[in-house]
Amino acid sequence: MTMDYAGPERRRGGPDRRTLDRQIRILIVDDHALFRVGIRRILEDERDFDVVGEAIDARSAESAASQLLPDVVLLDLSIPAPGGIEVTQRIKREIPSCGIVVLAAEEDEDQLFDAIKAGAAAYVLKDVAPEDLVAIVRRVSQGEYLINDKVFSQPSVASRVLKEFRELAIFGQEAAPIFAPLSPREVEILDNIARGMTNKQVAYALSISEQTVKNHMSSILRKLSVNDRTQAVVYAMKQGWIRIPED
Repeated sequence: MTMDYAGPERRRGGPDRRTLDRQIRILIVDDHALFRVGIRRILEDERDFDVVGEAIDARSAESAASQLLPDVVLLDLSIPAPGGIEVTQRIKREIPSCGIVVLAAEEDEDQLFDAIKAGAAAYVLKDVAPEDLVAIVRRVSQGEYLINDKVFSQPSVASRVLKEFRELAIFGQEAAPIFAPLSPREVEILDNIARGMTNKQVAYALSISEQTVKNHMSSILRKLSVNDRTQAVVYAMKQGWIRIPED
């Protein structure tokens, strides 16, 4: 596979100057040196990206993630055993805030479904255009779960996901959690609502507008397929995404 290198002249569509104060820390995991070099060259051309490390297998990936605490991990699903899915689960368990972009050689429904269960934020084919990969990394670093759009564009995978969510709703904590489809900000908002806060109070506590809170709540209700904030809070507590508030 070949990659086009995006030079400085292609940075015009990059981030706003205000976002450059915070570097997005990125870890690349792939057992092919040439691919890692190509990815690094693309990412390092972006002023708000900081490629903090590379890894070639599961052990080095987990070690690098725990030491470097990246915001985003680009992870090849086909790395040697135990493989990319297992590594995704382990990294998400240790660093919940880390967004993992899994890279696949081809479309595979079973891989996609397993990536969702493992907590991946995006499922991307390795022939992705450089500018698209850059955009994906930025969005994932902001807590977006782009994998949702991928899932619901494939009905057979979507039906499997919804089936597992129904089982979670029926069996509660006894069922193995599938993944947290909410962004870190949405979880934060739900956590505050679980403490009895109104939208206005949540907005004040998080230094955002009340309309922004309402927008997040609409997204939460849609993602969890529930009708109101109470159901959303109960569901999130059952899955362990938020803590049960103390008296």
